[in-house]
Amino acid sequence: MNDAELLKYMDDNGIIKLSCVRKQIEMADRKRYLSNHPYKIWQGKDGYWRTYLPDKEKGRKMLKRKSEKEIKDFIIDYWKEEMENPTIQDVFNEANNRRLQLKKIAPSTHARNQQIFNRHYKEFGKRRIKSVDIFEFEEFLEEQISECNLTVKAFSNLKTITRAFLKRARKRKLIDWIPDVLFQDLDTSESEFKRVIKEDKEEVFDEEEFPIFMNALMEKPDLRNLGILLMFITGIRVGELVALKFSDFDGNSIKIQRTETRTINDEGKTEYRIKDFPKTEAGVRTVVIPEDYSWIYKRLKMCNPFEEYVFFDKGKRFTTNVIRTRMYTMCKKSKVVQKSPHKARRTYASILLNNNVDERFITDVVGHTDIRCTENYYHKNRRSIERKIEIVSSLPEFQMQAK
Repeated sequence: MNDAELLKYMDDNGIIKLSCVRKQIEMADRKRYLSNHPYKIWQGKDGYWRTYLPDKEKGRKMLKRKSEKEIKDFIIDYWKEEMENPTIQDVFNEANNRRLQLKKIAPSTHARNQQIFNRHYKEFGKRRIKSVDIFEFEEFLEEQISECNLTVKAFSNLKTITRAFLKRARKRKLIDWIPDVLFQDLDTSESEFKRVIKEDKEEVFDEEEFPIFMNALMEKPDLRNLGILLMFITGIRVGELVALKFSDFDGNSIKIQRTETRTINDEGKTEYRIKDFPKTEAGVRTVVIPEDYSWIYKRLKMCNPFEEYVFFDKGKRFTTNVIRTRMYTMCKKSKVVQKSPHKARRTYASILLNNNVDERFITDVVGHTDIRCTENYYHKNRRSIERKIEIVSSLPEFQMQAK
């Protein structure tokens, strides 16, 4: 006798009444939904019953009904819908927050995921998860490519956050289809994506710009400019720079072991914090200062003799934004193409690669696990147009032969 047959036998013979069991389950569900309601339920002097319901824009909104039963029925229906058929945005928030709590993602990744979701799911995210099938998700994702003019990387980021919250929805049995099937069936081609093509001059400081910019930094060696100078001569990331302590220095070497991370707090404001490990495992490393710049530690100490952090001024540690702002100012002052602090790191890596420095040494000091990463994303041509003309013109094959 299977379970269904057993239940029928018990019901037919008066051992249990399924109608009573159903009623008890319904009563337990009602109690559970009402206990989940965070607001007081009260009766006003006018005889109407009132409470509040959550509202994403206003925080809460008032609900008024004629009887206690009416208002409780509405509350139960509301929370049943919220718990058993939440919005896409609710599922995303749950998945994103849970991954942060389990330390599967960093606070900065959590904030970036939220920004990506807000950018793409502003309207679509209001839909109830059970009302959207796999085909609608497929069309939505494909449409985002043209509507938002996405690059391959941007689309990859969108797919990543979508896959994460759909896996959560599948686990909670909110959807009955497999998320991976959605991504396998996406109809996309490389020609659809926006292509961002940057000249080498936008990616690194070339042979002409480099000495001009370095001299400009040396003319005013304050704490900000010394920080930028240190990035050029060591190749460290700007987040690693602002997290440096004087205890990290040992002669002409610096131990890189922490970085700054950026998060968005509950008020929507940016917060900068120090994370006690760098961006990647390979980021824990020792970088070296060239002999001609061995004076830089003493100069930094003179600027900031009593603090633990190197880049600290007027009671505050420098953030990456402080260095980035100065970098842009110095580019404008030096009349070179504006570049971010990360371009100093790319310039450093390109100089090492152009001078045929040992590959293992390069990956160690830059903090990469594979030289191909350095070659593909960091190695740029630093030669000026004049120098390129000179090189090509010197080749015998391109010289006119005397008649």
